[in-house]
Amino acid sequence: MLFDLPTFTLVHVILSVAGIVAGLVVTGGFVAGVLFRRWTAAFLATTVLTNVTGFGFPFVQLLPSHMVGGLSLVVLAVALFALYGKHLAGHWRDVFAGTSVLALYLNVFVLLAQLLAKVPALAALAPAPNAPAFALTQLLFLATFAGLGWASVKGFRAERAAGDLKVAVKGAPAAR
Repeated sequence: MLFDLPTFTLVHVILSVAGIVAGLVVTGGFVAGVLFRRWTAAFLATTVLTNVTGFGFPFVQLLPSHMVGGLSLVVLAVALFALYGKHLAGHWRDVFAGTSVLALYLNVFVLLAQLLAKVPALAALAPAPNAPAFALTQLLFLATFAGLGWASVKGFRAERAAGDLKVAVKGAPAAR
């Protein structure tokens, strides 16, 4: 391992939080019909790195976090292909918005699972993944992200129907 475990964990957590923050900004842009290119690049890069570094922790058996990380990497590959391979042409715009929000949800899913497992006050409420508090929390976030995903695809699609995609660049107003 290149770093000691605490440093590696810190880098992984910083990447994860940065990815979630950037993903929330990107999702807000989708809902408004705006593509924040730099935020999108930051979101995709940090989320890919979060998933990749997740496999760098010592383990002896396949864990649920590995399965979620693997799924997230597949989802991110589709999102990257839609953005950079297909340039958001046609239905690929919907695919990009949907897979981006799904990747964000998967990152938040793991964050919530980690918080419920590692923060003592939360661990007392949900001592195991099959605890009702854990299931309720995840269900609440699943419903929230399903709504965000729907609104994102709808907002991004509305811009396609208008024949216009607003792109925000630092220092410049969103173009119409």
